[in-house]
Amino acid sequence: MTRFDEQHRHYQIVAQAITFLDAKQGQQPSLRAVSEYVGLSEFHLQRVFTQWAGVSPKQFLQFLTKQKAKALLKQHSVSNSAYNSGLSGSGRLHDLMVQCKSVTPGEYKSGGQGVQIDYGFHPSPFGYCLLALTQRGLCKLAFLDSLELQAEGLAEMKREWPHAELKQNQASTLTTLKRIFDSGPANENKLNLLCKGTPFQLLVWEALLKIPEGELRSYQQVAEQINQPNTTRAVASAIAKNNIAYLIPCHRVIRSTGEINQYRWGAERKKAMISLECCSTIPSTLGQ
Repeated sequence: MTRFDEQHRHYQIVAQAITFLDAKQGQQPSLRAVSEYVGLSEFHLQRVFTQWAGVSPKQFLQFLTKQKAKALLKQHSVSNSAYNSGLSGSGRLHDLMVQCKSVTPGEYKSGGQGVQIDYGFHPSPFGYCLLALTQRGLCKLAFLDSLELQAEGLAEMKREWPHAELKQNQASTLTTLKRIFDSGPANENKLNLLCKGTPFQLLVWEALLKIPEGELRSYQQVAEQINQPNTTRAVASAIAKNNIAYLIPCHRVIRSTGEINQYRWGAERKKAMISLECCSTIPSTLGQ
């Protein structure tokens, strides 16, 4: 079993725990109740969370309440210097740097004619994922846990790039997976993203790259960040069409009410990402 296989297996347990807590909102179930639901002993559940998240279940799950999410929304401050620093942002848990490039007009119009896309399916810290690469950068990262969803994800990519040459390449995509989820010096982990979208969508995705790890934004706040405060619905639509999960952090945008949902790859996954990022950046609150 590889490290990513183990992280994938642990994530499935974490997702079950999140599902259970969602069903018991306001009841604050005990660790024993959570462990019984996921079918593990309390000791084993503690070990899973410690290995996957680096913290205890109690510390991890504290960030999943609406009250905590609303507090994170209120704490944010937009840094103009960060926003104007270019189309790059820092990755989560380490210094992975990403640069966002848009497809050329020719690539867009031709549907990818002359473009080769290597793709692969791999276990990851957030479940099975589909990665797709071109010579210019990563063009898709989607979390697809079942064989049916994986087939749908591949079909979707073929519709997005109808004239591109698609080739399964597990070796090259595994190398990219390691660059995404392994820590390392920033200059060794620089990763290009190839984004295909309208000018407005690209503007929104660029704004998402400026949301720091451990912080959240509402859809309205993102609209204000791009200086188009009356475009909240359009912002939500653009976020929903993001094809590069995790790296373009659409999971950091939630409703102003503090509800964490509306994620094309599953609300539990969104909550897991947010809580993991908060655990790594807000240590002062842990254990409280």
